[in-house]
Amino acid sequence: MQFGKDMALRVLIVDDSVEAAEAIVSGLRNAGIAVRPSRPENEDEFQSLLESQPLDIVLASQNASSVPLAKVMEKVGASGKDLPVLVLVNALDEAALLKMMSIGARGVVLREHMDHIQNVVRSEWVDLEARRSYRRLEAQMRELERRCDALIDSSRDPIAYIHEGMHIRANSAYLEMFGFESFEDIEGMSLLDLVASKKVDEFKKLLKQLSKGETPPPRYETEAVTLDGNHFPAVMEFTPATYEGENCLQVILRKQEEVFDPKAAEELERLRQVDQVTGLLNRQTFLRALEDAVAETAAKATAHGMLLVEPDHYTRLLQEIGLDAADDLAVAIAGRLRSVAGPDDVIARFGEHQFAVMTRNSDHAQTSRLAESLRSAFADSVLEARNHSLNVTLSIGGVQVGEKIANVPAILAKASQGLQSTIGVGGNRAELYDPSATDRAELERVAAWVTRIRDAIANDQFVMYFQPLVPLHGTPDEMYETLLRLRGEDGSLVQPLTFLPIAEEHGLLGEIDRWVIGRAIRLIADRQRLNRRTRLLVKITQASLQDESLAQYIGEQLKMHAVDGRLLVLQIPESKVFTNLRAAQQLQSAVAQFGVRVGLEQFGIGLNSFQLLSHFDAAFIKIDRSFMQELAANPEHQQRVREFASKAQELGKQTIAEHVQDAGSMTTLFSAGIDYAQGHFLAPAGPEMDYEFG
Repeated sequence: MQFGKDMALRVLIVDDSVEAAEAIVSGLRNAGIAVRPSRPENEDEFQSLLESQPLDIVLASQNASSVPLAKVMEKVGASGKDLPVLVLVNALDEAALLKMMSIGARGVVLREHMDHIQNVVRSEWVDLEARRSYRRLEAQMRELERRCDALIDSSRDPIAYIHEGMHIRANSAYLEMFGFESFEDIEGMSLLDLVASKKVDEFKKLLKQLSKGETPPPRYETEAVTLDGNHFPAVMEFTPATYEGENCLQVILRKQEEVFDPKAAEELERLRQVDQVTGLLNRQTFLRALEDAVAETAAKATAHGMLLVEPDHYTRLLQEIGLDAADDLAVAIAGRLRSVAGPDDVIARFGEHQFAVMTRNSDHAQTSRLAESLRSAFADSVLEARNHSLNVTLSIGGVQVGEKIANVPAILAKASQGLQSTIGVGGNRAELYDPSATDRAELERVAAWVTRIRDAIANDQFVMYFQPLVPLHGTPDEMYETLLRLRGEDGSLVQPLTFLPIAEEHGLLGEIDRWVIGRAIRLIADRQRLNRRTRLLVKITQASLQDESLAQYIGEQLKMHAVDGRLLVLQIPESKVFTNLRAAQQLQSAVAQFGVRVGLEQFGIGLNSFQLLSHFDAAFIKIDRSFMQELAANPEHQQRVREFASKAQELGKQTIAEHVQDAGSMTTLFSAGIDYAQGHFLAPAGPEMDYEFG
């Protein structure tokens, strides 16, 4: 399970020191965990937060006086919530540790060791989400069983459930077929008793095979006998199932004359399962096969490999052969995949030009070999499509399916992530995720990305997108936020979350910031020559706060391009300013001489965001996008937005609301007094600055 910017950890921190609590929040955020913190001042406020807000984890100081640890444990226990409590300690003490465990604490964390806090919090969060998922699944399973039971009862098909050869459930149609008045008459009766004597020996063999765990046949023809001794030819269809927690078989039994022509039925079923262009399995059939493999992994700890495959530069290939030959290209790719994959591998057309391969009972080495075989089969030879000979390479993203990732959505997400990563660094490669071992391709993948990023900085391979900030009050002026993209090898755009974490790990964020700032200043100059006075907002990272020469670079660029510094606005996340306050103050002071202003983004998610403004004179505050989620229907978020606007007006700060999603949110923002709105509802980000502000 992965957590990050798209999933916030709701943590309640009980600590007498605001600074110590804020340091913990900042440490968690620096580790990539999105945090929504709360901090009570007293027991009553703790009780109120516990009752009114959804929470994930409580971090409670061992020696807090505002809310003593004993009270924390008492109130959490009385709430009836599955809410883990972690105790903040300065040092480990055996007696104190045993005492904290005895009163219900889930664990202890060392206050002075942020890596320990991060690891324990992540572990507890994963466990909590697993318990929540289990409870949701249990509820869904109960509801599903209830609905299935109702459907079976009302079904006109004769259906029974068989456990170890005995009837444990049968619907009315089944009872009526054999002449029973109620289920009590057949409960515990062997299925053999309903099979004609001349077919019993053959049927016993089938039951023995099923008892050994062998896969049941989809159809089985036999002769059945009713309660009054009438015989009739019958067809049984078996499906593995569970009933009241027991593994069993669902049996649908029909009279032979009610069954369609077997050959026609078989052909119809085949047509439903295949893609009509390539003859491969279709997406739905592949997903069912993948679900079966995942179920087998969970039950028997088997391992399988799953690969997503796409031809590189697909748009360019179509331009070469013509759009009308797209099907011929798909057929040629399918044929090459068949020639390389094993006879038992499952191959499907998963999308317009995306294919999927599953290799069963395959370890990491075997799956890697298959991926490499597929890659080299295309890279090392020409592909014939209609009258064209094409040099086609593949991008491959794969997952080693095991117990740690026995979940279809997670498997598909990881495979897609690997596929997009290989496309982003040029293609003709395979990236295989193995959750049970160190990712063997990680070093190579990261090295390729570092090279790609350095090349983008040196050769202007980054792309700027722009999203307008629409004024809600006062005179409209042109203002855009700049958003960074990376141009892929095939001309497609790579989103920043794909490459920025790698850039951060390898100290490249500062260089990227400089590229963006320099490019923004040149764009402002271009707009000035068109008599357009356009203000640009540029994000900078923590790396730039540590760059003492950045202000000088900005001044030089402004002078070189004759740009008014008031048209350049830098924005820094609130959490980064809090943890680098002195550096942020120095940068703000240094760029102010050029007219450049500095504002705060992701505002409002700290423990006391407005306290920061007494130390940092931000030009504006951009409210964190989490407060925009369902704003029109969320009174709590509406109240917070009004508070932000009111306090900002008192301090003379402008406010920006980003990620605005609907008209209802716009109404709330306007009435609250927010100065600017930004989001796809108003205008999506794009490569041109063409919004009509007037």
